[in-house]
Amino acid sequence: MSGEKKNSGGGKKTSGRGLSERGLRTRVKTAKGRKLSSTLWLERQLNDPYVRRAKAEGYASRAAYKLKEIDDRHHILKPGDRVIDLGAAPGGWCQVAVERTGSQSDDIRVVGIDYLDMDPVPGATILKMDFLDDDAPDALMAALGGHAPDIVMSDMAAPTIGHRQTDHLRTMHLVEVALDFAIKVLKPGGHFLTKTFQGGTEGDLLLLLKRNFKSVAHVKPPASREQSVELYLLAKGFKG
Repeated sequence: MSGEKKNSGGGKKTSGRGLSERGLRTRVKTAKGRKLSSTLWLERQLNDPYVRRAKAEGYASRAAYKLKEIDDRHHILKPGDRVIDLGAAPGGWCQVAVERTGSQSDDIRVVGIDYLDMDPVPGATILKMDFLDDDAPDALMAALGGHAPDIVMSDMAAPTIGHRQTDHLRTMHLVEVALDFAIKVLKPGGHFLTKTFQGGTEGDLLLLLKRNFKSVAHVKPPASREQSVELYLLAKGFKG
């Protein structure tokens, strides 16, 4: 993570965002045929304490800690809640949702969807399909037993093509589609959580959120890298 400084007392490095790690920084040499951007990504992964922690604690990705930190502060996941996770791969958010709602194989309360392959998540139902498919909303509701969810959450982001404005517009389209779905299916009092980007929440979208939810806020959990432009948009208290 960025912003880490070496303590004067020894080899321990402490992140300015609250997670500590031990040992010297791992450097990755650029291999023949490998792009510099790929080398830098690999080096960042190897030195990321959240990546190491996720591996040690059995989470599918470091993203699990983003949801944990958001929930620790905003209390959106409660025992017995029903949750729909859009763009669920590789599964970290589903794992956290299962833990915090108490979802079990004989009482499924967490349903995820993604067109990417992912490992099964005990206690959750995972649909391998594109959320943008016409039949995806009905399939999600059927998997949840027809019950209105307490939470719709989305960590979806469009595959990037390298053109910043185009990439931004494609991801914001996913936010809009996820919100439209949430407004149609959420239980009154429910919550909507979605990935967005700094400076990326359009005025019309904010108006729609404020019209349908009691409170709307941008949050950036400590597990979200400081240099990343990602933010999370949290809308609480669906008015129904």
